[in-house]
Amino acid sequence: MAGNRTSLPVTGVGIAIPRTAAAAGATGAGIAGAPLSFNQVPEGKYTATVYAYIRDGRYQNVIKLLGNELQAFPKSRAALSLLAYCYYHEQDFQAAAGWYASRILTQSELLTHCSLSFASYEQLVRAYPQVDDYRLYYAQCLFKSGQYQTAEKTCQTIEAPEYAQKVVKLQTAIKYETEDIASCRMLIEQLPQDDVDTIVNQACLLYKECRFEEAVERYSEAIKIAGYQAELSYNLALCYYQLKQYVPALKAIADIIERGIRDHPELSVGMATEGIDVRSVGNTQALHETYLIEAFNLKSAIEYRLKNFEAAREALTDMPPRLEQELDPVTLHNQALTHMDVDPTSGFEKLNFLLQQPPTPPEALGNLLLLYVKYGYTDLAADLMAEHPGVAAGVLEPYLVEFLEATLLRQTAHEEAYKRFDDISSRHVDVLRKLTRRVQEARQNMDEEAVKKVVNEYDDAVEWYIPVLMAQAKIYWDLENYGMVEKIFRKRYRESKYKEAISFYEPIVKKHFDNILEVTAIVLANLCVSYIMTSQNEEAEELMRKIEKEEERVAYEDPTRRTYHLCIVNLVIGTLYCAKGNFEFGISRIMKSMEPFNKKLGPDTWFYAKRCFAALFETLAKHMILLKDSVHADILAFFDACELHGRGVAVSVDPLGPAGAAASAAAAATVGGSTRDSGTADRDSRSARSAAVDPARNNVAYESRLLKSMFLRLSE
Repeated sequence: MAGNRTSLPVTGVGIAIPRTAAAAGATGAGIAGAPLSFNQVPEGKYTATVYAYIRDGRYQNVIKLLGNELQAFPKSRAALSLLAYCYYHEQDFQAAAGWYASRILTQSELLTHCSLSFASYEQLVRAYPQVDDYRLYYAQCLFKSGQYQTAEKTCQTIEAPEYAQKVVKLQTAIKYETEDIASCRMLIEQLPQDDVDTIVNQACLLYKECRFEEAVERYSEAIKIAGYQAELSYNLALCYYQLKQYVPALKAIADIIERGIRDHPELSVGMATEGIDVRSVGNTQALHETYLIEAFNLKSAIEYRLKNFEAAREALTDMPPRLEQELDPVTLHNQALTHMDVDPTSGFEKLNFLLQQPPTPPEALGNLLLLYVKYGYTDLAADLMAEHPGVAAGVLEPYLVEFLEATLLRQTAHEEAYKRFDDISSRHVDVLRKLTRRVQEARQNMDEEAVKKVVNEYDDAVEWYIPVLMAQAKIYWDLENYGMVEKIFRKRYRESKYKEAISFYEPIVKKHFDNILEVTAIVLANLCVSYIMTSQNEEAEELMRKIEKEEERVAYEDPTRRTYHLCIVNLVIGTLYCAKGNFEFGISRIMKSMEPFNKKLGPDTWFYAKRCFAALFETLAKHMILLKDSVHADILAFFDACELHGRGVAVSVDPLGPAGAAASAAAAATVGGSTRDSGTADRDSRSARSAAVDPARNNVAYESRLLKSMFLRLSE
């Protein structure tokens, strides 16, 4: 068990949730007869030039033209209307709201519109109560910019009957965003039930209530009536994603991407992945309407959930190129999460940035907390929880909050932390038992669909249970009470349960047997161990041969790709046999796991391998076993190979880089006194020493030479 290798799974890759159909977008008035502002606009062509820019979506050009126009004619109603329209389509909703507000100001207030607050709008509306169309557009801008309460008040001031239906739609969207589900449903019932917008709103409401199958039906109905719309296709794909029906989800995503490439080749989809240097396409209205960004983020989320991390990263690079400062919060979050294993420093920076720049994806806080715990930065996790107590309680699931609180408590109160983990673990075990009974009942009823559904639920429950069990064991591991560690595992994983474990692991493996590397390595390892513990060695060997063949195929197709499935399986089996005292076979598995050394030898694999050699050396020092000459020669050859290939492989890696190591050392020096118990202080001091370790010794080559020297001395 490695010190900082266990944590709950991340809460998920960011996705954009469905939006209800609000009122129609803003429209602009004509500006016939407006004087010229720029010399480059031909005389008599000013109106045609402005509308040509609007037709082509060049709203920034219009904003520049009309901005100068308003300096000469600040009372031009037409110019103000078009300026608000352009700001709206540039998605600068607060600016648009300001200009729409200025359309309703008294003449003396017109020049000071930029300093007016949203709260003063009611007073301004009373000056021009007849302009209901601008009230509606202003309310929609407020809604788009997140000013829901002010938008609701503005809607209540619109009394014109011709706007009644649009107002109700906008109010529906406001209630949806503010989680007022009951009011949202009542408003939807007031709308025509055969209207496409009503059907879409009903689907969004079903999604919000986690009734995804019904939402699929409503979205499909809306698409049949309205035809293809990128937003509806995305929402449909999102429902399939929540149902874990990834094939239809990816099909809908592929349709969005295909149409986006065909209709907008200027968006340069996929060129960044191919290494082509292209300029940023910016956050244009065309990009927004294609839903390409949302589609690629959802595709990345699906690949990430399927553990295809390289494909998840590729989905993000396939999207239209934008500068980092132009990225939306969801994309920035997903970049941080998918690149965490290759660039954790940048990942932590991006997640921290998102928390300081709302709106923040709801997954960001939970993911940052779990990653802090995973990489051993519990002090930073505690600080983050303290900084966002209300947000954590509102965003994180209750069981995740319980796990994090118990993990942080482990630093100062071991016994209390163990009790909390035990309570959480007991609840998980009860859930697993109920799911086991449901699986058995479904199999007795020959209901294959029910079996698949419950097995998926069981897999999810196990994914949450294992980290809790490991966290319990880690408490005693840190205290070097290995007997209690063994007792915890035996309590939860008795030998009589190995056959039951096989019954759950086998369906997962058989489902992906033709592409077995899609299965998580630890699942394969646990299945092999269960086979061995129930004397089914032939099945274990067959499974390992299958993994080996698949890795050979992958290595042939892509020589640069690294796969660790067989390595992990051999490490787990080798550790099992070493723990049972069968060092000759166990050590042979450990040595086998590192072949080929140039692809398998790394900080984590070396960490688990050297633990088994340390246990072997302890047993040899006590003269409890004798090794055969052939085993002796194999071990020496193994150390030589590790020395040869391990010169550039670090033993200890700080994910935050040198700055993070220095910060960890400083924090340990600061809090290692009376504020913590002696065990924590000792570990902090060890962290401080490791932060300043000699680079010449912080590599596998050095440690392999040291272990070889110790082995030769024990063999004399």
